[in-house]
Amino acid sequence: MTPTTEQKRATFHALHRQGCFVLPNPWDAGSARMLQGLGFKALASTSSGHAWSLGQPDGSISREMTLEHLRSLVAATDLPVNADFESGFGLGPQEVAESVRMAVDTGVAGLSIEDSSGDAANPLRSIEEAVARLRAARAAIDEAGGGTLLVGRAENFFVGRPDLDDTIARLKAYAEAGADCLYAPGIRSAAQIRAVVAAVAPKPVNLLIGGASEWSLQDAEAMGVRRISVGGALARAAWGGFLHAARSIAETGRFDAFAQATPGAELNGFFQGKD
Repeated sequence: MTPTTEQKRATFHALHRQGCFVLPNPWDAGSARMLQGLGFKALASTSSGHAWSLGQPDGSISREMTLEHLRSLVAATDLPVNADFESGFGLGPQEVAESVRMAVDTGVAGLSIEDSSGDAANPLRSIEEAVARLRAARAAIDEAGGGTLLVGRAENFFVGRPDLDDTIARLKAYAEAGADCLYAPGIRSAAQIRAVVAAVAPKPVNLLIGGASEWSLQDAEAMGVRRISVGGALARAAWGGFLHAARSIAETGRFDAFAQATPGAELNGFFQGKD
């Protein structure tokens, strides 16, 4: 039986209460269905992976296109889906609340709001501004029934401002503003990870592992991390395979790279009856 939106949201909340789980990031319906078939318990969208699939750079996709993408992911899988909702698609808190209401209506089980500004000279919003935007998101979710999990993101390490103290101050403020889960993409060392986990406890922490890493799922759990996402890494891995094969043909006229391709019969067999 297909779970309801409410059941997916309840399941998603439960996953954050104990242990540690991997939240892989599909970029289309096919990758979402494949990840469900591999046994993952929940999924998250990737703004970068989605943008690249449309031939665009990350950060260039409109709210309307993002919402349509979220609807397609939610429809493609029985798993809870967490939305990479960038900075909330709004100039101010009121517009963020409006966008969040639209995101909730897509059926996502969670959504993240980041504090990046898009301004290269001042890439982070002030804590006060970011808190106001998160509070608006929290209010919009609560007005819709409160089931959608809200993630507060501190982008310091992603935008060239690797200040751990400021990162922690932001995450604590976002927790107080109503974020259910906290996320500082770009932290890597055990000391950084443990400091973030301790600062916002007992609220859960998301750890980004977007490349080859010394940390395993078990290592992250031992440090107190509740969930691991991979951002655009799976999309980049797919692009890597594509580019390796295409460059081989373009540069050498050889087709040897196809030896690593997944057989069509295997893919057809997996997707048979998935509609």
